[in-house]
Amino acid sequence: MSTKPFKIIYYVFLGAIAVIAILLVVSVLPITGNFKVLTVLSGSMEPVIHTGSVVVVKPSDSYKIGDIITFGEMGKTKTPITHRIYEMKVQGSQPVYITKGDANNAPDQKEITGKDIVGKVLFDVPYVGYAVETARKPLGFMLIIIVPAVIIIYDEGKKIWREIKKKKEPTINS
Repeated sequence: MSTKPFKIIYYVFLGAIAVIAILLVVSVLPITGNFKVLTVLSGSMEPVIHTGSVVVVKPSDSYKIGDIITFGEMGKTKTPITHRIYEMKVQGSQPVYITKGDANNAPDQKEITGKDIVGKVLFDVPYVGYAVETARKPLGFMLIIIVPAVIIIYDEGKKIWREIKKKKEPTINS
């Protein structure tokens, strides 16, 4: 049995974990204008953004109709919403946005101001959010650390064993 498919899966898995870890660490740094990595928990933006996707959001200087934005409070009990700007108005000198999920029949009731907006969606990665949400729980975090560690230890153990066997083999001098 060939180990090449196993190694490909192994390196893809480790690469994906590394990318997710880097994005999560960088997104929580308190840098003004920093991007955020958030998980989409509902299907209101289907089929453009699927439930369980990760969206990468960055604040922008301006927003226009058609932009997909994330807005609302972020916290342990509060989850921001990702919807498309459906309409814009100006109240005083400030723009006010009316949003709508692509899968929703009607626009959202609440008008959004610039201070409510977390940022514009730069891109999304389908279904990775399930892994991110799992990693945020203690059991999931342990699995994401323990499983790759066991794979790495197993792989390195095999390499060490092969080297030990090579050293024990008698050499033939010509």
